Amino acid sequence: MRSRSARRMEDRDQRPWDDGAMLARRFALAFGLLLAVVLSQVPEFVQQYRQRLGGAVDELRRIVAQFDEEAQAQSIDRDAGIARLRSNADPLVQARGFDLQAAVDRERRLEAQDRAFAEAGPLSTYAVFAEGFDPELARRTYAIFQPAVPVTSAGFVAGAGGFLLGYGGLRAAAAPFRRRRRAALAA
Repeated sequence: MRSRSARRMEDRDQRPWDDGAMLARRFALAFGLLLAVVLSQVPEFVQQYRQRLGGAVDELRRIVAQFDEEAQAQSIDRDAGIARLRSNADPLVQARGFDLQAAVDRERRLEAQDRAFAEAGPLSTYAVFAEGFDPELARRTYAIFQPAVPVTSAGFVAGAGGFLLGYGGLRAAAAPFRRRRRAALAA
């Protein structure tokens, strides 16, 4: 009587594509786990981004309010003050005008995103993050990002989605190659 391992070896010899398939499944599993770990960090990154967003909005409000006071002291409004700076012959003053206009525009954009975050549900938070994405703020958030163990439902959902995306996506992408190889070996 043959041993169980001998029967497995014979079965493998009859199906030579299984070794490659087993390797592909393991690779897909590893890739799925990697994406699960990476995507489970997305909720924490978005949370840290939101915290920095609040700080950025506060700082921009301070800068704009200070300029509004300076413009009001000259009996002009914000737009007229910025226009005066931008039309000045001195390049340094012109640059200050462009910088202030950029600060005003960014304040409006980030305030809108901050309000949208406050109104968003747990899953729509990601859409708010993507729609109002501020590259500078994200870069600064990433520079000090501290990964965290995902203990929230959003972290578990993101991790599970990452696993399904990685494992299932890689398996689905490899399916035509498996069929073609099996057909070639069976012939």
